[in-house]
Amino acid sequence: MMSEHSQPTRHEPPSRRDFLKTSTVAVVGGGLIGGLGLARSAHAAGDDTIKIGLIGCGGRGSGAVKDAMRTQHNIKLVAMGDAFQNRLDGSLGEIYNELKGQGKSDRLDVPKERQFVGFDAYKNVLAAGVDLVILATPPGFRPIHFAAAVEAGKHVFMEKPVAVDAPGVRAVLAAAGVAKQKGLGVGVGLQRRHEAKYLETIKRLQDGAIGDILYTRVYWNGAGVWVNPRKEGETDMQYQMRNWYYFNWLCGDHIVEQHIHNLDVVNWLKNAYPVRAEGMGGRQVRTGKEYGEIYDHHAVEFEYADGSRMFSYCRHIPNCWESVSEHAHGSKGTSDISDARIEIAGGDRWRFRGDSPNPYVVEHHDLLSSIRSGSPINEGKYGALSSMTSIFGRMATYSGKMLTWDEAINSQINLAPKQYAWDAEPPVPVVAIPGHTQVV
Repeated sequence: MMSEHSQPTRHEPPSRRDFLKTSTVAVVGGGLIGGLGLARSAHAAGDDTIKIGLIGCGGRGSGAVKDAMRTQHNIKLVAMGDAFQNRLDGSLGEIYNELKGQGKSDRLDVPKERQFVGFDAYKNVLAAGVDLVILATPPGFRPIHFAAAVEAGKHVFMEKPVAVDAPGVRAVLAAAGVAKQKGLGVGVGLQRRHEAKYLETIKRLQDGAIGDILYTRVYWNGAGVWVNPRKEGETDMQYQMRNWYYFNWLCGDHIVEQHIHNLDVVNWLKNAYPVRAEGMGGRQVRTGKEYGEIYDHHAVEFEYADGSRMFSYCRHIPNCWESVSEHAHGSKGTSDISDARIEIAGGDRWRFRGDSPNPYVVEHHDLLSSIRSGSPINEGKYGALSSMTSIFGRMATYSGKMLTWDEAINSQINLAPKQYAWDAEPPVPVVAIPGHTQVV
């Protein structure tokens, strides 16, 4: 198996550039339509254990497995894959310790022969007899891994965002359509849609609790995330992969990787997606080469077809005002959606006071329950379109232009490297300059 400093495998998977050129044809043709019986017949007789494979063994991947294990469903982790050996080893140990502490160590069955390392590890996990895969690599890989999982007839839970550019979004939408035809379950890690307080608040707002929604405000303002120092002898590909958050082909910028949660809440509330966007942003404090090309602040005004606006703000700058929240303003009152509060003009108030179980666990419970029921949920479409909303915002801030949704989602610019290999050249980070950078 390949360690993070091993020579690359001689048979690399196709680049995402090549994949995105052919994905639409592949999924709407005959290539992915076969194998409809798998999802319908799984667990129909004998052992009802759902066998899970993990692709992407970082913190979120390990967390997703542990969240799934906290459900009451009979599941077992049987295969794992990651680009780096140390990531896989660390994840395996972390999951083992968690399950051992709960007396559930029998839910872990990942011998050496089902531990896979390298860029093609996902193929090996999919071929390891799993029923469901958790996709938790950096999001730039999501379109390739999702399409491969659907082609292999696997149920999928994939972390958000599901793409970093418009070609990737289009590929995910196409594969999500095939998953629906195959009867495959697709969960997306936008856990607020499974959180009791959000569900009740959004329902009340959609039922007219504050009248017509005039505008919304959303925030993901915080101090920022980690940087892994460069190791001696590390290639550019290895360095970027270990610091994936700062390179757009891997992350999409923090407006895409994090702020998607807040943007998705408003799309959910409106049951719609923005038609226009304009904004501004830049790099005020994260200016070093170690921060790749992403901005440290974005501010975007999104417009919906009904004329309402969403004002979007996200920032990664220490010692500033912090907030991760969503707010709605209507003709009759206001709502702090994230705090599950509604205030009506004239003094009436409502606040959610019920139980709100851990949504990170509930989202796995809901997906697993739907699979067992024979009517799997498919969250691929809204996962892709909310990812596109985030990408749309990045396009607006990077370009400094007023853009339309159609311009953005039909963009042919993709961010992928030409080849996935440790000695291949990753994309050179270029900081966007509003007024000059082309995004469509």
